[in-house]
Amino acid sequence: MMRNTEERRLTVAELLPACEELLARGGRMSMAWGWFPGSTAREVCYLAAPGPRRPFILWRCGVTHETLPSLAARAPALSWHEREISDLCGIPFSGHPKGHPLILHAGAEPVMPPLNPAYPREVGMPFTRRRAHAPEVAGSDIQELPFGPVRADVMESAQFLFFYLGEHILHYLPRLFFKHRGMEKRFAGLSAELGVVLAERVSGVGSVAHALAYCQAVEAACRCEVPPRARWLRVLMAELERLYNHLHYFGHLADTTTLKVGQAEGKLLEERVKQIHAVTGSRFLRNLLVPGGLRCDIHPCAELAAELGRLQKDVNAYLKQLAHTGSYLDRLITTGVLDREMALAQGATGPVARASGLDEDVRRDHAYAAYADMDVRVPLRTAGDANARAEVRAEEIEVSFALMLRLLARLPAGEVRAACQPAASAEGLGWSESPRGALFYAVHFDEQGKLARVKIRSPSFSNWRVFQYTVRDSNMMDYAINEASFGLTIAGCDR
Repeated sequence: MMRNTEERRLTVAELLPACEELLARGGRMSMAWGWFPGSTAREVCYLAAPGPRRPFILWRCGVTHETLPSLAARAPALSWHEREISDLCGIPFSGHPKGHPLILHAGAEPVMPPLNPAYPREVGMPFTRRRAHAPEVAGSDIQELPFGPVRADVMESAQFLFFYLGEHILHYLPRLFFKHRGMEKRFAGLSAELGVVLAERVSGVGSVAHALAYCQAVEAACRCEVPPRARWLRVLMAELERLYNHLHYFGHLADTTTLKVGQAEGKLLEERVKQIHAVTGSRFLRNLLVPGGLRCDIHPCAELAAELGRLQKDVNAYLKQLAHTGSYLDRLITTGVLDREMALAQGATGPVARASGLDEDVRRDHAYAAYADMDVRVPLRTAGDANARAEVRAEEIEVSFALMLRLLARLPAGEVRAACQPAASAEGLGWSESPRGALFYAVHFDEQGKLARVKIRSPSFSNWRVFQYTVRDSNMMDYAINEASFGLTIAGCDR
């Protein structure tokens, strides 16, 4: 049984009615994944979120030789999840509105489903060059632009297919997963403690968020109680990570609006936060979290609060300058509008969702670590455009400073690690609110207490899917600004 959820076993015939009932009550589907609990058995798990402060519900459905009914037409947020399951687990979904492969690029021919534990490690995946899926677009004046996968600067690999007329974008298709690393499969066979090293490297700019969600999934499976001091220090690390990510975001957004001084200052402020990370011994806050707490104690000195105060003053001045720069605001306002209904249906999360009026944040709604002891204010906007997304992040920076200063004034003493030994076939769900949104880890252990299956739902996986709906009917000149305003990462999506 998966800890941190209310579990139900459903038959194939019960899936669609259960989904309909959940949505009718105001809930939403968070993710789905497939796995192989036995040598021949296959199972699909669905994670449902009934609403804020209500326990997550896990539906489990065994798969024999039949297909599963697609829920994507009713719950579009599951569309990419179902396609991922088809690609990696070989489980077909009947009636899927867009049934072509997602993870496996055209021409990939695995000898068996890649997540099947029996897949021979020594055998590479055969590949034959084929034309990738693309929509049929008619019209002699319509231009087609395949942009990428190699892009300027140090951008991650991805290809974006534009169909446009003049400057007007008629259709847009993102092609990701060029460097899919099979991270979820790499967890198989690892110990719980070694798994956190891998989790920290799924997305370099989200090391704490990934490690925290993973550790909490393991701790749930083990029924492990983390010491209070470790829970509070985990919050400090998570908010430091949120702070430097948001400052990087503003530097990049300033760059796309041609504010080179604004870009440089944002990156400088980001660097100052990373220098504060010296208190942990790692610029990317790695190698501290472990199932059960922390590997070792850290001792924030009194100067840390003073340094955060000085930094906050400079950050506020920087954000104020941006917010009063006419050329910057002109490019953001009304760019990339995502309305509330689309954000809800398509599974938006994090600042992207909150900028469209969705009042959700798992720090508050499903409190973890020490967030239950703090008042987490959740900024909201309703315009759903690039400016609203920037305003939400600016306000979240203010919240992060307040949380860290409050934490440093009340940090408890005590141990920072408890024993955390997985039992045979234990399972657990963990989550964290990363700088980009809600991040989930589901872990399944085998009979020897080793990891059998780890599922990751990253916020960028969700938000890349949503992003495409803000590009259609926009214009080419605003594309870079719109993409920057979403704050997406490709590594976090590709896994």
